[in-house]
Amino acid sequence: MNRLLSDANLLARTAAAVGRAGVLTASRPGHLLPALRSYRDSGASLATIIGLAAVHAPDTPAVIDERGRLGYARLHERGTAIAGALRTEYGLGGGSTIGVLCRNHRGFVLAVVAAARLGADVVLLNTEFSGPQLRTVLERHRPDVVIADEEYLPLLDGVRTVLAWYEGEPGAPALDALAGPRPPRPRGQGRITLLTSGTTGTPKGAPRSADALAFAGPLATVLDRGGLRLGDPVLVAPPLFHGFGFAMFGLAAFLRSPMVLRRKFDAAATVSALGEHRIRCLAVVPAMLQRILALPRQERDPARLAALRCVLSGAAPLPPALATRTLDELGEVLCNGYGSSEIGIAAIAGPADLRAAPATVGRPTLGVQVAILDERGERLPAGETGTVHVGGRQVFGGYTGGGNKDTVHGLMSTGDRGHFDAEGRLYIDGRADDMIVSGGENVYPQEVEDVLSRHEQVSEAAVLGVPDEEFGQRLVAYVVAAPGCAPTEEELRGHVRDNLARYKVPRAVVFLAELPRNPTGKLLRRELPRA
Repeated sequence: MNRLLSDANLLARTAAAVGRAGVLTASRPGHLLPALRSYRDSGASLATIIGLAAVHAPDTPAVIDERGRLGYARLHERGTAIAGALRTEYGLGGGSTIGVLCRNHRGFVLAVVAAARLGADVVLLNTEFSGPQLRTVLERHRPDVVIADEEYLPLLDGVRTVLAWYEGEPGAPALDALAGPRPPRPRGQGRITLLTSGTTGTPKGAPRSADALAFAGPLATVLDRGGLRLGDPVLVAPPLFHGFGFAMFGLAAFLRSPMVLRRKFDAAATVSALGEHRIRCLAVVPAMLQRILALPRQERDPARLAALRCVLSGAAPLPPALATRTLDELGEVLCNGYGSSEIGIAAIAGPADLRAAPATVGRPTLGVQVAILDERGERLPAGETGTVHVGGRQVFGGYTGGGNKDTVHGLMSTGDRGHFDAEGRLYIDGRADDMIVSGGENVYPQEVEDVLSRHEQVSEAAVLGVPDEEFGQRLVAYVVAAPGCAPTEEELRGHVRDNLARYKVPRAVVFLAELPRNPTGKLLRRELPRA
């Protein structure tokens, strides 16, 4: 009974947020029958969301990429035709698995929509995987076909492949040439498998099923805290294969919004696109945001940024100094999300929270429970640091290869250490496995990194623990200087000493041209040079 009441409350609050966004009032009596037919054909799936957008906003661009515009009606039509061809020519349907190895462009979108129309499972493959990583993932998930960009063909030898993006004559069957009869309604909905980043080992698959209630709370939270409305143009810079990028794709489709995509991120080109398409919502990882703000001011013409209503940062920690600078330069538009492939979107900070507390990841999303637990599984009060645990419908059921994360009282461990403040805002203090023990004292790198990043001559910073005979581990800072600046090691060590305890002061500072990061902006600590 309590679960039913909770779900009813969640749906009511989501409906209110969707109504404030203008989605409900856009419906007309003539839309009802086509909308019902779309649901009849595809069930509760991404294909149905695209079908509804095709009914309500047929001529609105669904995707704007390097090859032009693809409207919602055409996307729905082509997705259905591709699904028909995959069924008749490749024998795919419910129970089949389709791998998608594409950069950000219409081919990725068409592949996922077609798979949803078939009820097939989808594995979203990381375009930056090495050959061995990709082979391991393919052996584990065994896709029946991989829809991929031409550049990845050398890594797909022996794998049945359909090309989504190519130059000149295709060297394999092409997605844009596929067309088949309308497939029957699938018996069930396929799963979307997101892959972990593999920063600490072999990437693992985190499958997700279509559950409207699981996504209702985060949807309502993003709409309200980001101030988004029906039809707001969205630019998605993070890779669509990542959970953050994929969630933004789903959000754009739900809002019947134009989604601007580029195959590779370029800061200057992104700013240009913001102005050209009057972008209301920009999705970025912090490293991308850093590069945008590092552009010369003449390349950041305020007129190009004038339409922005929401800049949503996610997928990696947002340095507090970057949060404050973004608010100062772009206005009260910044939001910061916290989540993972395993737990979904757990918290979102709106502009007001980030202005008051730049280090926060915000407050829990609607319908999500977040608790800070100690080693005994007991809840800790505000201000005390423990392990972050998350519960709710978004939490996944286990990895595809077996195994799961630790669960306590129905709440899953994120592996992060964090705390709440007295206002109910959540802070992530660092990964539990990143903790450095130096001279018997525990140090979380993120705290030191945040302090270094606040120095006016520092663009980015990372901190690592390296072996030390006397202290067990010693702290080494890796710093990227701000353009035109040349801070000294002693200046930066003094800056940390002025703001943190002495045992948190790095013993050495190494200056780098850039920090090693993966495509979603996560720091690759293992690739930092050992000092």
